[in-house]
Amino acid sequence: MKLSANLSLSEVLKSNTASRLGLDNTAGSWEIKNLKAVAENIFQPLRDYLGVPIGVTSGYRGQALNKAVGGSKYSQHIVGEALDMDADMFGKTTNKEIFDFIKDNLEWDQMIWEFGDDENPDWVHVSYKRSGTNRKQLKRASRDEKGTHYKII
Repeated sequence: MKLSANLSLSEVLKSNTASRLGLDNTAGSWEIKNLKAVAENIFQPLRDYLGVPIGVTSGYRGQALNKAVGGSKYSQHIVGEALDMDADMFGKTTNKEIFDFIKDNLEWDQMIWEFGDDENPDWVHVSYKRSGTNRKQLKRASRDEKGTHYKII
């Protein structure tokens, strides 16, 4: 099933962790509608603008998978509202270009500059709500000996 011209449902459900642990990562109809909205409003406009493939490293995560990867219990991945994208998968753009285009040109709920440095994040987390208000909340993730921290930017 295609969520948009260049993103399939199987791409956003795929998880090496789920496969390794034998976890079912099947999305329900509500989550699929949310994933389609993220694909149509975030992924596809970005893909069309860049003109190159964009890697999705995490899309939908069922409760068990989300727990297994250490995700927040409030993660928008659980309801199909979020994608993690990584330009490094194909090497044809940068994560900063992904971050900046979405920030400056699209409607979105939350974006996180995931780790990396001041020049380029390691990947970009972006969410989109098909109902309600998209907050346009920007965060930056960092790690230290106490764990992961998110700072609003």
